[in-house]
Amino acid sequence: MTEQDVQDVQPVIELAGISKRYGGTYALREVNFDVRPGEIHALLGENGAGKSTLVKIVSGAIAHDNGTLTIDGRVQRFATPKDSADAGIAMVYQEGSLVESMTVAQNLFLGQEKVFNNLAHLNVVARELLESHNFHIRPEATAGALGIGQKQMVEIARAVHRDAKVVILDEPTASVTPEERLQLFLSMRRLKRKGIGVIFITHMLDEAFDEADRITVLRDGEVQGTLAKPEFDRETVVQMMVGRNVEMGRVTPNREPDPTPVLQVEDVTLLPVVRNMSFSAYPGEIVGIYGLVGAGRSEAAMIISGIMKRRRLRGGKIRLNGREVRFRTPRHARRAGIVYITEDRKASGFFGHLSIADNIYLGHLCGSPRLPMLIRPGERKSVAQRFVERFQVRTLEPNRATLEELSGGNQQKVVLAKGLTRKPLVAIIDEPTRGVDLGTIPEIHAMIRALADDGVAVVVISSYMPEIRALADRILVAKHGTIAAEFDPVEADETKLMFAAVH
Repeated sequence: MTEQDVQDVQPVIELAGISKRYGGTYALREVNFDVRPGEIHALLGENGAGKSTLVKIVSGAIAHDNGTLTIDGRVQRFATPKDSADAGIAMVYQEGSLVESMTVAQNLFLGQEKVFNNLAHLNVVARELLESHNFHIRPEATAGALGIGQKQMVEIARAVHRDAKVVILDEPTASVTPEERLQLFLSMRRLKRKGIGVIFITHMLDEAFDEADRITVLRDGEVQGTLAKPEFDRETVVQMMVGRNVEMGRVTPNREPDPTPVLQVEDVTLLPVVRNMSFSAYPGEIVGIYGLVGAGRSEAAMIISGIMKRRRLRGGKIRLNGREVRFRTPRHARRAGIVYITEDRKASGFFGHLSIADNIYLGHLCGSPRLPMLIRPGERKSVAQRFVERFQVRTLEPNRATLEELSGGNQQKVVLAKGLTRKPLVAIIDEPTRGVDLGTIPEIHAMIRALADDGVAVVVISSYMPEIRALADRILVAKHGTIAAEFDPVEADETKLMFAAVH
């Protein structure tokens, strides 16, 4: 279906004047939005803009207060997600909704089982379905053993099998590998060719510009505008999203790095992922490490910080201020001055059920030479308040609000605060802005630069090239478990970085 054909057909789903209130606050106000068959419609906006509320209404998770929701010309009001699914809406959540104890084949046909099922036959049918989408996933594998990207692929295959008219992809690329990202984009294009409408929620403007036929921007629960492909313009979209210009330009350092390295990594090896990894980091410097998945970047960082253990023989050396070190636990590394801030904040970056203050104070205690016998509420409150203000965490009640209640950007700020309550010698920050809204990225970049300007050696691991080029004073490219190239950020363009990462 051509772009002109898509514009001429009637919408498969249409929202007219949709509003949703929580108490006296509007989450959505008079929203108009539609998706046509065979169209990829990107939904953009900062965290808290109303994107999640909109797709929850479409998927039947919540009910709207005012307005009309129309599917194929029929006005609908969904009481449950099942009602939405029966109407042809498939929701693919960022965290996934598969039953992890079941196999891929069982998840694909869940709810459509016969009285007597032949598991071998089920696997054959599932394999054919997956291969028709070019998904290389074993149908007998359990869903819990799959990566995030693979889980999303299974959900897409399930949606097509169930004759979905609209597929909603909620931040599908936020936590996936570059290879899985490419596969997801290919899947979206296949859905488009089949005449299925796609709602694509993302923070990445480049992804939206490349893949979408139209873009709708939400801000503060209101639609700021809808643009067709010929009208796509970065400056216009950014202003619609945040009400101001946001540029991912170079973050200028305010000091020269010290001449003596604080961290030296020499031939660190942990087969099969890390092979003779070597690099140095200097106080006051930001070292950026770029590379594809499987390059060993995160694994090397976890070895340095005591999370993973390298071999004692031929495992390489790690020196901190010239002294060789080997840490038994991350706490020992933290006490020595090395902090690792994980890429997966939800799994291992914070305690979602605890308050912001509790999370920050636990990070503060972790870096102390010895743990106190009793928790002092006054100290807990003052430490939390100091770092909530320093890292600009937007919350009204840091002592009560849990991390699960915050937006992705504010969660990431708390993770940074939790790791940096005590000034480290070395801070290794893995994917610092993954899943963070556009307006918060410059704030986090400024915090990282301030850390380096304070004399900390900062190592930033990122798969996002503009981020690496904006932050790093030196760019290292990892490939097959080792450092394959080094670039000056001024000279390094995306072609050079990708060539070094691949060839």
